[in-house]
Amino acid sequence: MDKNTPAISSIDEYISATPPEVQAELQTLRQVIREAAPDAKEKIAYQMPTFDLHGNLVHFAAFKKHFGFYPTSSGIAVFNDELSAYKTSKGAVQFPIGESLPYGLIRRIVEYRVRENIEKAEVKASRKRVIKSKSV
Repeated sequence: MDKNTPAISSIDEYISATPPEVQAELQTLRQVIREAAPDAKEKIAYQMPTFDLHGNLVHFAAFKKHFGFYPTSSGIAVFNDELSAYKTSKGAVQFPIGESLPYGLIRRIVEYRVRENIEKAEVKASRKRVIKSKSV
């Protein structure tokens, strides 16, 4: 994305602003994430398409030579062996443009992140209940 591009406010706008040759792949990626996380909300965060479910779930982005997928550090660590064919960092993986995206793997990573965020939200809610009951 060009740094001079006006602020993007939706995933539809983000995808429309990318080169035509990557738009179909981005729409498919978005659909795979939606199916794996049907209750997640779509938004733009960090200037990238983001899915939110009890906090940031995953982000994705298109660059000149790769698609970036950002499932947080836990999403990378748990699937590290399966991601070994790709360039990864602590919380990101790069999928080269022109190669098929591993949608099955992406789906499993998103499903893992959904479970992780739900568990964290449940723990946080139970802590609040304990604190509230102690203050009564």
